[in-house]
Amino acid sequence: MNRSFLRLTQLVGLFFSLFLIGCATYQGKVQEARTALVQHNYEKALSELKPLAEKENDDQLVYLLDYGVALQLAGQIEESNRIFMKADRLAELVDYQSVSRIAGSLALNEEMVQYKGDTFEKIFVNAYLAMNFLEQGKLDSALVEARRINEKYLKYRADEKKSFELNSFSKYLSALIWEANGNYDDAYIAYSDAYKIDATISTIKEDLIRSAKLARRMDTYKEWKKKFPEVKEDPSWYDRGKGELVVIYQQGWGPRKSMSTNEYRFPMLVSVPSKTQRAQVMINSKSYLSQEVYDVQSAAIQTLQEDQGILMAKRLAGIATKAVLADQLRQKDEALGGLAWIVLNLADRADVRQWSTLPQSIQTIRIPLAPGKYNLALEGLDRSGTPTGEVSDPKEVEIKAGRKKFVVWRSLK
Repeated sequence: MNRSFLRLTQLVGLFFSLFLIGCATYQGKVQEARTALVQHNYEKALSELKPLAEKENDDQLVYLLDYGVALQLAGQIEESNRIFMKADRLAELVDYQSVSRIAGSLALNEEMVQYKGDTFEKIFVNAYLAMNFLEQGKLDSALVEARRINEKYLKYRADEKKSFELNSFSKYLSALIWEANGNYDDAYIAYSDAYKIDATISTIKEDLIRSAKLARRMDTYKEWKKKFPEVKEDPSWYDRGKGELVVIYQQGWGPRKSMSTNEYRFPMLVSVPSKTQRAQVMINSKSYLSQEVYDVQSAAIQTLQEDQGILMAKRLAGIATKAVLADQLRQKDEALGGLAWIVLNLADRADVRQWSTLPQSIQTIRIPLAPGKYNLALEGLDRSGTPTGEVSDPKEVEIKAGRKKFVVWRSLK
C-alpha cells in the first residue's frame, strides 16, 4: 500500500469518525435548555447552556448568545451583560479559517466552519445589552450601546447590507435611549433611520412627529404632520411634568432552522407556534396593549432567503470535492471508494446553527404617567384578545417627572 493511498484511507476513517461524533446538531444540543426556559426552569436551562458557552470552539458564539438570553430571563442581568459583551467581542473578530477547515466544510458540511452570526444578530447583541442596562436603570451604559448600534449600522449600511439585515428594532431602541437622555436631535435621527429601514413600525409615525418637535426641527415637524395627517398629537408627549412607562415586550420564539425536507444539505426555517401574541397592562383602571415594532421572524426568513445562492454554490462545490476524494480512493480500491462516497454524503448536512432564543417579535407599550408609584403586572393575550394565563411577576415601578421607566418582559408560550 503506497503512502498516498494510506493517507486517503486514513482520511476516510477520519471523516467517518467526525460524522459519528458530529451527529448531534446544534439544535439538538440546546433543545432541552429551551424546553426548560418555557417551563421557567431557569436553573436547568443555565446548567445545559453554560458548559457549551464556556467551551472555546467554532460554535462558541452561538452558545454565548443563547446563554445570554437565558441569563436575562433568569434575572441574572449582570452575568447576562458579561456574556453578551464577550459575544460582542467574539462576533467582531476578524474571520480566520484554516485551509483544512475550509476543505473540511466542502468535504463534510458547513458546520465545520466558524459560526459568525448573521448581520441582524450582531446588532441584536448590543440591543440586548441596552435592554439589560435600561432594566437596571443604567442609562449611561445604555447610551454606550446606542452608540455601538449606530457604529454597526453605519458600517453595515456602507457594506450595502439589505434593510432587513440592519435590524430596525436596534435603531428604534437607540432612539428611545437618546430620548430618555434628553438628546432629542439624536433621538429624531435614530427614529428617522428606523423608518428608512422599516416604514411599517407601528408607532413610527407618532415617533417622528414627536421627536422632530422636541428636537425643534419645526420644518421637518410640519413635513411629517402633512405626510401623516391621521396622527393625532397627544399633549402629554410634551408635558415635562409627566414621566413615561416604556415596556419592551419580547413575544414568543423565532423560527428554528432544520434540514430542508426537500434537500438535507440546505437549512429551512420552521415557525414555533406561540399562544401569547400580545401583552397588556392595566394602569389606573385603563388597559394598554402592546404594539409590534420589529418582526424577528421575518428578518430571519429574509436573511436565509438571501443566503440561498451562496449556500447553493458552496454545496455544489462540496459535492464536487466529495466526488474527487471518492474517485481517488476508487482508483486504488473500488469498494473503499464507494464507501467513501457514501460516508462523505452522509456526513454532509445543513448548517442549522442560529441564535435560537430570539423572540418571534418585539413590541412596546408606552404610557405617559403622572409622577408616583404604580403596581405593574403584564398579561399575555392570544390573537382574539383572550388572556393566555401567561403573566409577568408583579412589581412596583416609580415614575418620575420628565423621566422614562423601562420594563422588559418576555412571554415564552
